[in-house]
Amino acid sequence: MSTPSYSLPACSIVMLGTSDVHKSVPYYRDQLGLRLTQQFEGFAFFDAGKITLVLSEPLAKASEHVAGATEVVFMVEDVRAAHVALLNQGVKFVQEPHHVSGPMWAANFCDPDGHTLSVFGPARKA
Repeated sequence: MSTPSYSLPACSIVMLGTSDVHKSVPYYRDQLGLRLTQQFEGFAFFDAGKITLVLSEPLAKASEHVAGATEVVFMVEDVRAAHVALLNQGVKFVQEPHHVSGPMWAANFCDPDGHTLSVFGPARKA
């Protein structure tokens, strides 16, 4: 196989459909601690590190299913500490911290529209 002449750049935006942006903003801002950078009718933009996470009502309206086979993964240095911190902020987990592979662990939770999110990394900070 030859090397392609064009290669996509790093992903910079992840867009998730949301049925109600006004219901989802407090979840991402207040419970997950992401900084809301911009909001206008039907859209909310969050600083999620190297990417921008966008919640979109039009995307949900154009889709048969709002949540699907998608998972947004947040890399953390300590899954157990992130789990406790998010629990203290009112996040309800669908799967407690569990071993995934090698030194990596994960804990899963869902946003108000049912999108799967997770914290992923070592069980404890080294």
